[in-house]
Amino acid sequence: MARENFNDLMVFVTVAREGSFTRAAAQLGLSQSALSHTVRALEARLGIRLLTRTTRSVSMTEAGERLFDTLAPRFEEIESELSAITEYRDRPAGTVRITTAGHAANHYIWPKLSKVLPEYPDLKVELTVDYGLADIVAQRYDIGIRLGGAIAKDMIAVPISPPQRMAVVAVPDYFTQHAIPLHPGDLAQHNCIGLRLPTHGGLLQWDFDKDGEEVKVRVDGQWTFNGSDAILRAALAGGGLAFLPDTMLIDHVREGRLQRVLEDWCEVFEGYYAYYPSRRQSSSALKVVINALRHDTAP
Repeated sequence: MARENFNDLMVFVTVAREGSFTRAAAQLGLSQSALSHTVRALEARLGIRLLTRTTRSVSMTEAGERLFDTLAPRFEEIESELSAITEYRDRPAGTVRITTAGHAANHYIWPKLSKVLPEYPDLKVELTVDYGLADIVAQRYDIGIRLGGAIAKDMIAVPISPPQRMAVVAVPDYFTQHAIPLHPGDLAQHNCIGLRLPTHGGLLQWDFDKDGEEVKVRVDGQWTFNGSDAILRAALAGGGLAFLPDTMLIDHVREGRLQRVLEDWCEVFEGYYAYYPSRRQSSSALKVVINALRHDTAP
């Protein structure tokens, strides 16, 4: 394959990854017609169809999938090495893309990075709040933030928070009309605010543990959301019982806006980790961000 055709291969990889000529064109800064022409020319030179196109979607053929699986990691390695060249600059530069849940963004990422970024004017952070547990390699994120225990073994994981603990809360007035639950099983009689995550499909169950007794409860109620911030707003408005990290609730509980129940059933679990591919060479920009996020475990 002639060297001048590497750009065509990159166009194919981008279209295949995005599953759309429209999104690929926006990402590459080219027109859809130019991308379509490039892919057709590549298919003609290879003598085989790589993509199947319909009016609504673009998918890979078997040959296209094989070529994509071979090329995509190599292009990523090239891009990572080019990014690592910033090591030779006096100050870290470039954009670090992070995907995270809202709780971690508000309580750990923003407070830490907002103090560091003014020191590095050439460093940018693009933060995406996403509860879908994104594939950071396929979606081209530099860092993912996730609760510990669910991170692939081929990732480097760095703790960014202390251990977490959940809490069940509602406004005090709620308990003037409903009995205070003493056991997680009592939640079946309560109006609970649900959380639906893209990766789970159904409502997220509430997990409890006390003296070795584990209880998993599938709750029901009038409200369901796909993010913790919305759940907190609903709980403060009297929308029912909420199940949230206690770091989101400290001030509200202290000032009497929310009342905590089932506290002895709420277990402590691993905190948040920043993770990134172990094969990726860390740029100076990535190192600055990781070091700023890192949780100090020293007493």
